[in-house]
Amino acid sequence: MSAARPPSTAKVVRGLGAVVGRSALTGLITLVIVLVAWQGLILLLGVSPFIAKGPLDVWNWLFTVPNAGVNRTTILTNLTVTLGDAFLGFVAGLVVALVLAIAFTLSRGIESALMPIALLLRSVPLVALVPVISLITGRGPSLVVVMGAIVVLFPALVNIAFGLRSSSPQINDVIAVYGGNAFTALRKVALPSSLPSFFAAVKISIPGAITGALLAEWLSTGQGLGHGIVIAVAQVKNYEVWASVVAITLVSIVLYGVAQLVENLVLRRMGMESSTGA
Repeated sequence: MSAARPPSTAKVVRGLGAVVGRSALTGLITLVIVLVAWQGLILLLGVSPFIAKGPLDVWNWLFTVPNAGVNRTTILTNLTVTLGDAFLGFVAGLVVALVLAIAFTLSRGIESALMPIALLLRSVPLVALVPVISLITGRGPSLVVVMGAIVVLFPALVNIAFGLRSSSPQINDVIAVYGGNAFTALRKVALPSSLPSFFAAVKISIPGAITGALLAEWLSTGQGLGHGIVIAVAQVKNYEVWASVVAITLVSIVLYGVAQLVENLVLRRMGMESSTGA
């Protein structure tokens, strides 16, 4: 009986190409749906053109009007700040969620002690938390990190903890029979089997981290798109408001698509089926 041969390079490339193609097609379809829904709602609701700007209006403001270059610079500058803020909150929240999920898996006592705190942070409105957190951390980057981490923490924690506990009890028993301890079972079984749940947490955390960054910018830091949108609304710069919303929405869709692509590639490499069945 001959040993199974590894897949050829051409086959691997074709497989990766199929995954990338499906992800790109999904992103394109999502973008088309958003644009159609956007323009359709404006027409259906009959909102005044002075207030509501359609896709073509935003495109012209960013690319065809005489000061389009200045407009793009304004949006991109604010967007860069917001993405940096969101990234800090995303990493902080995801790391804390992963550490807590591992601790909860290893000890029910730790879960009983800390889960109520996570539930409390989740239940208190974020708008009410910002003044309290700003008194403790100040109005700088620390506030943004904490806000983003709070938004990310609970949904990521729930998903990752569920994934860690979804490993096969039979395999854990085999590890115990051969002398392995809880850390061995965690490293060999629980962490690999939790990858789909981990990527689900990542995809949920991306828009959550952006929301936390926008909220912190709006209420406290005075930087980024969150603050820029508030100022633009106050000054009746409706084109800038809509362009800012479009920019952050497109970036959110792109980042979600990148996370989905990475998930498909990693799970395909691991021989596991992704959450989307790709």
